[in-house]
Amino acid sequence: MPDLSGLRYLVKTFGCQMNLFDSELVCGLMEAAQAKRVEEVEDADIVIFMTCCVRENADTRVFGQIASMKNLPARSGSQLGTRLVAVGGCIGQRDGGKLIESFPNIDVVFGTHNIEELPELLAQAIACAKPQLSLIDDRVPYDSSFPTVRESRFQAWLPIMKGCNNFCSYCIVPYVRGREMSRPMEEVVADARALVDDGVREITLLGQNVNSYGRDIYGNPRFAKLLRAVGKTGIERLRFLTSHPKDLTDETIEAMATVESIMPFLHLPVQSGSNKVLADMNRRYTASHYLGIIDKLKAAVPGIAFSTDIIVGYPTETEADFLDTMAIVDEVGYSQAFTFIYSKRAGTPAAEMENVSTREEIQDRFDRLVEVVQRGAYDANQVDRGKVVKVLVEGLSKRDDSKLSGRSEKNQTVHFDCPEGIEPEQMVGRIVEVRVDLARTWYLSGELVGQPW
Repeated sequence: MPDLSGLRYLVKTFGCQMNLFDSELVCGLMEAAQAKRVEEVEDADIVIFMTCCVRENADTRVFGQIASMKNLPARSGSQLGTRLVAVGGCIGQRDGGKLIESFPNIDVVFGTHNIEELPELLAQAIACAKPQLSLIDDRVPYDSSFPTVRESRFQAWLPIMKGCNNFCSYCIVPYVRGREMSRPMEEVVADARALVDDGVREITLLGQNVNSYGRDIYGNPRFAKLLRAVGKTGIERLRFLTSHPKDLTDETIEAMATVESIMPFLHLPVQSGSNKVLADMNRRYTASHYLGIIDKLKAAVPGIAFSTDIIVGYPTETEADFLDTMAIVDEVGYSQAFTFIYSKRAGTPAAEMENVSTREEIQDRFDRLVEVVQRGAYDANQVDRGKVVKVLVEGLSKRDDSKLSGRSEKNQTVHFDCPEGIEPEQMVGRIVEVRVDLARTWYLSGELVGQPW
């Protein structure tokens, strides 16, 4: 490990939860190299961009921020005399040397499969005073031995696999994250047990498609078995992201119903409610199959909450197709939905398709969908008004710093007053009971019930 002592670094993260974990790994590596983390660009000698290329607006935001770095003077007192810029994540993997050609102020580019090389690449960039580029093959096994710096003492991301084999026609992920590679079950369980021993109360298992976990190692998916095994480690709360509907089995549903620590919440991307559009997207399920899974889950896990992803304006989507999507949103009753206007990604099959709808028609559909999603989320939260919910306290509320905030078992944001005579820091990481007296679209608010200890 090179010595980067005396240098200060900042990590700017874009995109999915896997990128959030990768950023924690970057921080662990930088701390191991004796660099110090800061929160403001002006205080940093090194700015590291962990990027996402799933949608065009993510590219635009990242490129704008990278370009802006060249206009900032070096940190006062910096031993470098300049500010280094490193770009990793999916854009780093996708664009490689093109980034350095387009942005001469970039000093290091690294891919999604060689994050552990970052400190050495930075040291080389400093020593040689010229840009460093390193991209490697996607068949590199996952190595859990590298240090990480978690954002939370009580919550942790735990990758169980990387890559994706689905090749949805709109998606760039298989090209920048590679094919599916699962970690051996005993390694995942050992990591989960170590996290529990370290005081973690909530683990979120991560993968581009967790439901196909183990297929590449064992010949068939073993996600349900993994859930049961991790559930036996003593973890109090267990979540997972992301599930593909075509691979969500009855065995996994049974595990969700019987493993006590699995939270009654599932993110299950639908993308569209139209069978025609789903086929064009290469999603390999129908609307009725998706709804059948929802019905099974509602029966097995009473009160379960759902979130989803929806794409509006896919090239082949007509108004009739969009109305099928609206119908599925109404039927499921999502507590949250991440809605996106289709973004063309070069190199994917959908990028070659011509739109059958105008930009104005697509925007109108998107606006109508957002209204329905917000109404559905509001209605879903009303179910818990007057009830007592269990909340894992995360810290002060971003809405009102006089209140504490945390997540319910159904992943709702919950605000409540800190008990008198107790410092807010003492509450962070505790699981408390809150009686809900106010239910809004995106949060609940209420009063603490009983003693917080």
